[in-house]
Amino acid sequence: MSAPETFQIPLETAELYESKFVPALFADWAPHVVDMADIGPGQSVVDVACGTGIVARTAAARVGNAGRVVGVDLNQAMLTVAARVCPDVELRRADVTDLPFEAATFEAVLCQMALMFFPDRQAAIREMGRVVKADGTVVIMVPSSLGAQPAYRQLVHLAARHAGPEAVAMLSTYWSCGDLDELIATVQGAGLDVLATRTRLGTARFASIDEFVAVEVESTPVRERLTDGEYDTLRREAHGVLGAFTAGDGTAEIPIEGHLVAARPG
Repeated sequence: MSAPETFQIPLETAELYESKFVPALFADWAPHVVDMADIGPGQSVVDVACGTGIVARTAAARVGNAGRVVGVDLNQAMLTVAARVCPDVELRRADVTDLPFEAATFEAVLCQMALMFFPDRQAAIREMGRVVKADGTVVIMVPSSLGAQPAYRQLVHLAARHAGPEAVAMLSTYWSCGDLDELIATVQGAGLDVLATRTRLGTARFASIDEFVAVEVESTPVRERLTDGEYDTLRREAHGVLGAFTAGDGTAEIPIEGHLVAARPG
C-alpha cells in the first residue's frame, strides 16, 4: 500500500489486487459502504476509484436490473480486470476530479479506500458532490489512523527497522486520512453536509502471517530496499511480533479500523 502515484500499474498488479487484496480486505468493507448509502432497487450509483470493482458489483446486486452502476478508475489495468469480474457494470476511465457525467446524475456516489491516494482530496470530494443528486448520498470510506491499527502498526515499525525510516512514509499513506475530525472538515470544506459517520472494526484475512507480510511489503517500494537476507529476517521476526493475530488454523486475522462518512451537497 504505497504512496500516491500517477503511473499506470501493470496488469499483473491489478490481478494481484483482485486475487489478494479484494478477498482479504476490500470485500469485507464493500457491503458496509453500500449500506451507508442505503442503496436499493432501481437506483443509479457510481463507484469512484473503483479498482477491480468490488464495491460496484456489491451495489449492482442491490440495484438490480432496473438500476445503473458505473465504475470509474484512472488506471486502465484495474478496469481491464473489472471488465472480467463484473461484466454487467458500466466502466469508465476518468480522473476523480473530472468525472464524465452531468451534474446531479446519481442517487449515490461511493468511494472506498481511495481518498488518501488523491492529490487534491477536497477537489475530488467536491466533484463527487457535483454528480450526486440533491437528495442523494456520497459515502467515503477510509482506514483509521495507523495508531488505531495494532497489527499494521507493528508491521510498519518492523519494516522501518530493516528498511530504514523511509519505510514508514512508504507504508503510511494508507492511513493518512484516518483522523475522523479532519476527514469531516475536508468533506465540509468541499461543500457537502455530513449526514452520518460510523467507525467500524473489520478483519483482513490472510492464509498466514507470511502471506500478510508478503502482500503488504511486496506491493510497495519497501521490498526494493531490502536484501533477500533482510527480507527473510523481517518475515521471521513478524511471526513473533504478529503471533497474537494468528488463528488456530494458522490463518492471519488482522484487525483494521475504518471510518465511513455519508454526506450530501450543501
